[in-house]
Amino acid sequence: MSPHLSVLLDEVVEAVAPGPGKLIVDGTFGAGGYSRAFLKRGADVIGFDRDPTVKPHAERLAADFGDRFRLVERRFSEMDDELGEQGCDGVALDIGVSSMQLDQAERGFSFQKDGPLDMRMGADGPTAADLVNTLDHGPLAKLLRDYGEERESGRIATAILRRRAVEPFSRTLDLAAVIEKALGGRRGAPVHPATRSFQALRIAVNDELGELEAGLAAAERILRPGGRLAVVTFHSLEDRLVKRFLAERAGKTGSGSRHLPPQAQGPAPTFELIGKGAVEASPEETAVNPRSRSARLRTARRTEAPAWRAAA
Repeated sequence: MSPHLSVLLDEVVEAVAPGPGKLIVDGTFGAGGYSRAFLKRGADVIGFDRDPTVKPHAERLAADFGDRFRLVERRFSEMDDELGEQGCDGVALDIGVSSMQLDQAERGFSFQKDGPLDMRMGADGPTAADLVNTLDHGPLAKLLRDYGEERESGRIATAILRRRAVEPFSRTLDLAAVIEKALGGRRGAPVHPATRSFQALRIAVNDELGELEAGLAAAERILRPGGRLAVVTFHSLEDRLVKRFLAERAGKTGSGSRHLPPQAQGPAPTFELIGKGAVEASPEETAVNPRSRSARLRTARRTEAPAWRAAA
């Protein structure tokens, strides 16, 4: 049994349209649920993941499908560096932390299990403990507000700085307790008071929004004409970024006001949007996998236009 249920699996497979002779990139390999489904449809698959703990899942796929599958231990934002001129017919991205990462207390992602305050998806860079123990009040409050959409970010930052002056943070439950106390306890709230703050720290530690933005641009560069891009997001920050990118690349950002001078024609659209808006999980799926409740799938088809140049 896989420790991770792939969200919107059937919908992602339909969106990517794998088949014999096609090469699909699974940019967020995880436990390999999407990859296995693509391989069963006859496609070849290259998986990307910076998390070294996914190797056993990749080994099982390699044993089942041979050289039709390979894992690249790199960030998905680097997939164009790996593929070069080869290109591909589909890219699937399942953004954010996986349930198996949350379930591993030693990874430090969960405020419900005691573990080191780490939160790194890879094995390098600063940890969440580094951030909460070193950032000044202003930058810490801004991080919690911008990445966690936490309205009480200032109050939480004050509590963190007051407590770390006595003893630095090193454990997840310790930080969660300080945040909970700063917000006045749970008082029957269905969502834990530390939810938004832990999300913010995780996003900052892994540069998740920067990685997503770079990954979308990389997918644009490697997709062949007619190739499909499917992106599953789990919170509004991610979804807004994907929606904005695809709308821009599809030329759907508006033509300006009739009261203003004509705008200069920009680059040719590199994507055609598939479907209207985002696809959400069915009630049947959310009943089996509650994580899918917040999932949003957006899909687009690559045109023949050259990829846009990166902004200077």
